[in-house]
Amino acid sequence: MTAELSARGTNVLRAILVGVSGLAIVGPVLVVANAPTIVHVSKRVKLPAGRVVPQAEVPEVEPVKFVDLSPEDARAFNATVPFSTDPNPAARPFRFAGGPEDLARATDCMAAGILYEAGDDTLGERAVAQVVLNRLRHPAFPKTVCGVVFEGQDRSTGCQFSFSCDGALTRWHPTDDAWRRAREVAAASLSGAVFKQVGYATHYHTDWVVPYWQSSLDKITAVNTHLFFRWSGWWGTPPAFGRHPETVEPVIAQLAELSDAHKTGAALAEADAALAEASIAMGFGPVAETTPAPAVPVDGDTILVALPRGQTADGLTTLAAQACGDKPFCRYMAWTDGSKAATSLPLAPAQTAALGFSYLRDRSSNYEKSLWNCRQFKRVDPTQCMKVQATLTAVPVPAAVLPTAPAAAELNGVRRKTVVATPPLPTTTPVSTAAPK
Repeated sequence: MTAELSARGTNVLRAILVGVSGLAIVGPVLVVANAPTIVHVSKRVKLPAGRVVPQAEVPEVEPVKFVDLSPEDARAFNATVPFSTDPNPAARPFRFAGGPEDLARATDCMAAGILYEAGDDTLGERAVAQVVLNRLRHPAFPKTVCGVVFEGQDRSTGCQFSFSCDGALTRWHPTDDAWRRAREVAAASLSGAVFKQVGYATHYHTDWVVPYWQSSLDKITAVNTHLFFRWSGWWGTPPAFGRHPETVEPVIAQLAELSDAHKTGAALAEADAALAEASIAMGFGPVAETTPAPAVPVDGDTILVALPRGQTADGLTTLAAQACGDKPFCRYMAWTDGSKAATSLPLAPAQTAALGFSYLRDRSSNYEKSLWNCRQFKRVDPTQCMKVQATLTAVPVPAAVLPTAPAAAELNGVRRKTVVATPPLPTTTPVSTAAPK
């Protein structure tokens, strides 16, 4: 009996051990085969408090700075930011209104921007091109295509489009086919093509970074690995995008190797600068063209100034407003030709005709107006142009001299009667009899 119980206990113990061994093998296999999804917990991200900029205040565009995060942490954080549920209307078509040379420069600036930002990917290039056009129409950004794409290019970091200041243009050159495709996308965008998906987005970034500006903007869509944003509030709505851009595009020296349009422009600019320096060195040409006269306050409310050589229309209103400071009433008048700039009032007719820019502020009437001489600065809106002032020089005529009628032409073969003129009688001058006092 005892032996039977011992054998039965041994069998039970053996069964238990076999079961435990089986669980030790099967358990891990089941865990591996049915592993739960691991949710990556990102680092705590501290962004500035979101702020909706009021309509009366133009949003500030700050240098781009990123939160210090690994790509994995950045992706995890970006995934927690919801997309806006507000309407996302498509932008209006844009058609460049400048001349052929300016269009060529705008096209190549756009092509460089979309190619270096999105790579040789047509979908991404179209999305970036739409952002450039949206910025072009928004008062917070420069007024030219090249100005938008290369905003902040003079910085070492923090430029709006990173390729323009991080040395990418010298490190990598696209193939001819990639450059051609980018130019085709750029040309289409400047001729009315619209990429509807990004709407009125003015900002974007890749999903593996988190810029500090993100908290003040609405996330509206994603294209590949790029996330697109627009300003919260009124500044992200269609009425905010009604500005008329400039039609004169600047030369970008960085694009000289890629673009014939910018290579030629850069060469001409260098030639002009060299000629100007040589002219000054040899004693020719007005010094005012290279060394502008300082602003001259005339009567406390009026400022007269000669603009520096090569001054463009961009920024003149800001320049005038800064010169006027907090004055409730201010007149600012500027000349591009320093030799014709006025230094006192009233202006001579020639000074009025040569005036390049004027600014008038009268806060008591809530009035502020800038006008350009459109023979010197091209403007799309004709209401921004000064009225042409004709310069007339009056030649005084002595009162005692009467105009003489033209003499009749002599006709050959005609006999005329000879007239003998009678000499005039002498005039008698009366003699005064009054004695001198």
